[in-house]
Amino acid sequence: MRAVVTRVSSAAVAIDGVITGQIGTGFLVLLGIGPEDTAAQAEKLADKVCGLRVFSDEAGKMNLNLAAVGGALLVVSQFTLYADIKSRRPGFTKAAPPAVAIPLYEHFMDACRARGFQVEHGQFGADMAVSSVNDGPVTIWMDTDTL
Repeated sequence: MRAVVTRVSSAAVAIDGVITGQIGTGFLVLLGIGPEDTAAQAEKLADKVCGLRVFSDEAGKMNLNLAAVGGALLVVSQFTLYADIKSRRPGFTKAAPPAVAIPLYEHFMDACRARGFQVEHGQFGADMAVSSVNDGPVTIWMDTDTL
């Protein structure tokens, strides 16, 4: 699994002009799933994301996690994180097919909820408009193959 985690002061996702998910302070998580990914990897990634200490404490140091700031997550499926860019036109055969990806996308969100967080989301496979106000900016790339 791959995730791009951005610290935001707000983020939203809309489908056909209708907002389907939005948060204030928290993380916008773009989540890509590979064909060999597992539920155990979704759990491990949820632990890393939910425990990530990138919010500023009273001394201005990145020392606080999502729980400490009362943050939420906006999770958006992003198969393009598995793009093959050997040519100018990316290929996406390295991304998991929907039959594999959808249950793992749901599992990741459920794992974050089980850790006590509000989780908003887009719609898997939909054409979505994602907006965010990046805070910092702080953006972290995660890959479960290297965690």
